[in-house]
Amino acid sequence: MNIHNNRHILPEMDSVWQETLNWQPTAQQKQQFQKLYELIIIGNKKLNLTRITNPEEFWEKHLWDSLRGIKFILENQISWQEEKKVIDIGTGAGFPGLPVAITLPKYVVTLLDSTRKKINFLQTTLADLKIKNALTITNRVEQIGRLFQYREIYDIALLRAVAPTVVCAEYALPLLKIGGIAILYRGNFTTDEKANLPEVVKILGGKIETIEELKTPLSDSIRNCISLRKVGKTPINYPRPVGVPTQKPLKNLHNMK
Repeated sequence: MNIHNNRHILPEMDSVWQETLNWQPTAQQKQQFQKLYELIIIGNKKLNLTRITNPEEFWEKHLWDSLRGIKFILENQISWQEEKKVIDIGTGAGFPGLPVAITLPKYVVTLLDSTRKKINFLQTTLADLKIKNALTITNRVEQIGRLFQYREIYDIALLRAVAPTVVCAEYALPLLKIGGIAILYRGNFTTDEKANLPEVVKILGGKIETIEELKTPLSDSIRNCISLRKVGKTPINYPRPVGVPTQKPLKNLHNMK
């Protein structure tokens, strides 16, 4: 099914890509972004993938936003040629993982979600877009974080609109190699979260590398991009069992030791 019409064509944003990320997609990457957009529109008819379907909004809030989190990689062209393992935790409709896989073909991107229907959609999408450097896992992050074959193997973990920052830290840090980085995509970043995060991250074997507040290029929406660096081993009892990190965030526990 081809739904190419004026309502479903992504805007040309070469100058904005260049100005904001010091990078531009190739012609092939633009085609893949366009096809991804069309597949999301079609998939939305059966699955609740996203409420963002307007082309400008989709470009800004799904494509640009996904890649803004890896700006530090895009600006360093040497790192494009490296082979890195990335995990997108709670990928949903495939953001930020799919745009990252399209943009960095040498990186291997794992798309993790607990909803089988969404993973089925993503498997079909990977085939349709001929993306060879991404794979899918249907599971909960609390479960794979305790499995030897996934623990401490990833260079980069991406978490976009998944949970509060302390919960994201507990999800991500057990999966990262020492030296790896977790990138948390946030809207608001509350004062409470800022106060609690350093101590929690330390317990989990990490440190806060950067906290960056920025605005999106079209709608001036506030974004926060928080990077956590893995500096030591995560204690074996993290992540805690399914549901516990969200029900009892570590901010409530670290003073009880």
